[in-house]
Amino acid sequence: MMLKISNVEVGYGRSTVLHGVSVTVETQGVTAVLGHNGAGKSTLLRAAIGLLKPKRGTITLDGDDITRLAPHDRVARGMAYVPQGQQCFPHLTTAENLQLIADGRRDGRESLAEALEMFPALKELLRRRAGLLSGGQRQQLAIARALITRPRLLLLDEPTEGIQPSVVAEIEQKIVALAQAGIAILLVEQHLGFALSAADNYYVLAAGRTTASGPADLEATPRVREALSV
Repeated sequence: MMLKISNVEVGYGRSTVLHGVSVTVETQGVTAVLGHNGAGKSTLLRAAIGLLKPKRGTITLDGDDITRLAPHDRVARGMAYVPQGQQCFPHLTTAENLQLIADGRRDGRESLAEALEMFPALKELLRRRAGLLSGGQRQQLAIARALITRPRLLLLDEPTEGIQPSVVAEIEQKIVALAQAGIAILLVEQHLGFALSAADNYYVLAAGRTTASGPADLEATPRVREALSV
């Protein structure tokens, strides 16, 4: 296994959001985390990347305890995080957004070129300010920025949220392609059809607790819907 989140309790101040949640991400494939708004999905990813420190429990990467490791150290170990909301620097161009990440790497030129090969539509938008891009284009930019770090494990938080339907399928295809290229993916997603068809395993969160988990396929949809209603 690559990432193991074990019995973590995470919250904000005195408020606890995750209550003893455990999730395992294998070295290949997609692991989906499903749940309604407020279930704790984003909190789980923020804890995985180190933006939140668990009150209890442990997080290991390749068998090493990273529970107290800083986010930049986790990135150096091969993790990358794409938060919810197509985040970018809106006043910078697409090229400048990408170059900011590439400048911090010895192989920046090569990794930037590889990211653009994965999202070729961005090549025609390099001079456009990121704030003028569509939601789908900004999401492609956000994922491309993460890919410049050449991650082994990619954390994606609602990558299809707020994106026009015509682009959702393209984003989904890119996620599947990344997994097939050998990047392990921890995916938070509300579109059950895509999540269960793309993922190898799933976990359902409800009110900060795991209510179901198992191998992912479309036949699991009834079990997932039942778990979501808990």
